[in-house]
Amino acid sequence: MSVAVLERITIEPNTRATACVIWLHGLGDSGAGFAPVVPVLGLPDDHSIRFIFPHAPEQAVTINQGYVMRSWYDIKSMDLHNRADMPGVLDSEQLVIALIQEQIDVGIPADKIVLAGFSQGGVMSLFSGLRYPHTLAGIMALSCYLPTADELPAQLSEANKQTSILQHHGEQDDVVPLFAGKMANTLLNQADYHTEWKTYAMGHSVLPHQLQDIGKWLVSRLI
Repeated sequence: MSVAVLERITIEPNTRATACVIWLHGLGDSGAGFAPVVPVLGLPDDHSIRFIFPHAPEQAVTINQGYVMRSWYDIKSMDLHNRADMPGVLDSEQLVIALIQEQIDVGIPADKIVLAGFSQGGVMSLFSGLRYPHTLAGIMALSCYLPTADELPAQLSEANKQTSILQHHGEQDDVVPLFAGKMANTLLNQADYHTEWKTYAMGHSVLPHQLQDIGKWLVSRLI
């Protein structure tokens, strides 16, 4: 099966790239939504991290009256147990794997790649990262949930059992409730994953000082 090559925004470092962050956007957004965060992360001027902000495919989204928009998978309802269209999640997982493989093919090893995402993109980074067969540098899951609701995904990979997982959530999030993110965190902790959980006084968004925290975490994983 051939996998589509996703359009994306790529931000190269000032030096030769030796690491990469693949950052997946949320429902109805595009890679352009998060590309501006790079200067806010507070990374060293001489960092060697390539940032890739792919654009999700366009498809009809059930909860938005079937309107066509960029989406990693269909959202069928607001019920956490029936929210994610799993065939769509699995299709987008293949797109994520292809993005990682592109970087490996140009010389950046998997253990120098962070898989990151916000909201629906965070669902994909967490799901795909937990199942990915090679060790990643880190998994970042912002304001999101597990598509498998109250259980961990099937076919978990031992390769990322020790990988650092950063989870952030807004305390006033009315799109992805705080309990949904916390449920994912609890399941991961019960399975002895290495998680770092933090909440912020915000809704379904990111904050400047949160981005500074993310920058510090990226430095610890990639530099």
